[in-house]
Amino acid sequence: MTQLDADKIEIRQDEARIPYRQALAEMDARNRAIASGEAAEMIWLLEHPPVYTAGTSAAADEMLDPRFEVVEAGRGGRYTYHGPGQRIGYVMLDLTRRGRDVRSYVHSLEQWVIDTLSDLGIASRRSPGRIGIWTDDGGSEAKIGAIGVRVRRWVTMHGFSVNLAPDLSHFAGIVPCGIADFGVTSMERLGNRVSASRFDEALLARVPDFLAHLQDGD
Repeated sequence: MTQLDADKIEIRQDEARIPYRQALAEMDARNRAIASGEAAEMIWLLEHPPVYTAGTSAAADEMLDPRFEVVEAGRGGRYTYHGPGQRIGYVMLDLTRRGRDVRSYVHSLEQWVIDTLSDLGIASRRSPGRIGIWTDDGGSEAKIGAIGVRVRRWVTMHGFSVNLAPDLSHFAGIVPCGIADFGVTSMERLGNRVSASRFDEALLARVPDFLAHLQDGD
């Protein structure tokens, strides 16, 4: 683990796959510690074994094939898949220091991922009315990244996932984020194979921009 001195944000990067329930428990504990002033803010980059997670708006008919464990996540959103080949970013920031604007936070989080993907050669964007990060794949739009957050005591939890090279067939067990009309893609499918370490490097290089964007309230 390292720390960004300027903002005292701890950076944790895990190569081993962390079970989702374990990560959820650790994130919950860290959220409480940040809120009470007992721990630094943290950005945690990791990968999970295959799991389906249910957000607070998950609909039962969007779980098509529970081939993997299904865990209630406590975040906003619907069903999401996490698994090998996907990079997860859990972001635990104290919004009492950063404007107390949840919409600005989500917008800044999206922009951080979009800018990182651009640096790695993937053009992506928001899509009006649809949550997540979208790109072009074979003439149609497809989702390459998911966003899901929770804010408790003005401290953020959860964050984003980006598909580097997951088994895309695993998404077929759910209606990803409740959107049935569009597919899911990955950097590998788009011909751009990037390691987790290279993705982390590009993402962390953009942290100052992410924090500035958040602070500006854009």
